[in-house]
Amino acid sequence: MTGVIGLYRPGVSALHRMSAETKLAVLVVGGAGSVFVRTPAVTAVSLAVVLLGHVVARIPPRVLWDSLRPVLWVAVPLAAFQVLVVGWARASVIVGVILALVMLANLVTLTTRTTDLVDVVVRLLRPLRFPGVNPERVALMLNLGIRAVPLVIELAAEVRDAQHARGHAASPRAFAVPLIVGALRRSEEIGDALAARGFED
Repeated sequence: MTGVIGLYRPGVSALHRMSAETKLAVLVVGGAGSVFVRTPAVTAVSLAVVLLGHVVARIPPRVLWDSLRPVLWVAVPLAAFQVLVVGWARASVIVGVILALVMLANLVTLTTRTTDLVDVVVRLLRPLRFPGVNPERVALMLNLGIRAVPLVIELAAEVRDAQHARGHAASPRAFAVPLIVGALRRSEEIGDALAARGFED
């Protein structure tokens, strides 16, 4: 699962050496600027820039594909629906922007240690300590959220493999139920571990 969002890949590229603050700022600006993307040409340029970032960071194509594969389950049906409703031009913009943002977020997490990202959040939230915000608790939730992504994707792969091994046909319900139950079981285990360390609230 080396290509899953949230897993850092060590490297010496310019993007790896860039500060976590700068990369998070680029991610925020990219997300805010995405609402102004209106044409397929601009969308294509955005995708090309993000792909270039993966090349600069020396991210293997297989890793990029593994990170995009779960998104395609949503992107492909969405594209088909948007083509029927608003036409191919607008559909390409909507789906292209989503893919570009996912790849940008993926690039940030692949080139930045999770601890560095969390440290940035803690520093940004320190001025809010006086009103009662606990930056360390927020950082813990963020860290758990990031690490939960590969766990859920791994669990989904296990459920899918189990279905194939039993010869069951693809069924959304048969897939969703064990996935949800497994995710709840994992979350309960994490909750128990946190409670044992004094994070009962």
